[in-house]
Amino acid sequence: MTTPVPAHTPTAPTLAQFELRYLVLAAQREGNRALGRQLADLGLTTSQFEIILVLSQYGPITLKELGELIVCETASPSRIVDTLVRRGYIERSTHASDRRAVALRLTDEGHELVPRLREIEKVMDDGARVMFDGSEMTGLVSALRTYLDGTESGAVLERRFAGERRPLD
Repeated sequence: MTTPVPAHTPTAPTLAQFELRYLVLAAQREGNRALGRQLADLGLTTSQFEIILVLSQYGPITLKELGELIVCETASPSRIVDTLVRRGYIERSTHASDRRAVALRLTDEGHELVPRLREIEKVMDDGARVMFDGSEMTGLVSALRTYLDGTESGAVLERRFAGERRPLD
């Protein structure tokens, strides 16, 4: 009779040739699936979730400024914004400092979603903190920042989070 092996057994790390890229991709997909399950009752996608949270923190901002703060969309986020406008979560208005520009801001309905979205965000982050001890979390964050250094996504994260960083618990 064999003893079942726990799902996460600490062993010496090994890496197959070409595996790293697939590990990062698989982790991203699993995270997106888990977040998608959390958002299902609200009828939001993970991209809509990110845009609402960015607008709650940085809005009102232009579409271009929004695009510089999100990871979910590599091109212009206009299609996602259009959907959120139709759903009543975002409104467009004349930009305060440039009448030629359009500012995006959350509507009252959009603002009402934010506490629930922050709670979902906390659940997701707390799940990661349960999986990794302090040194593993520190190592993972450091490794991912190094992996993204010099990339467009790394620059987006730097613009968005640099002023908020604090030591990991």
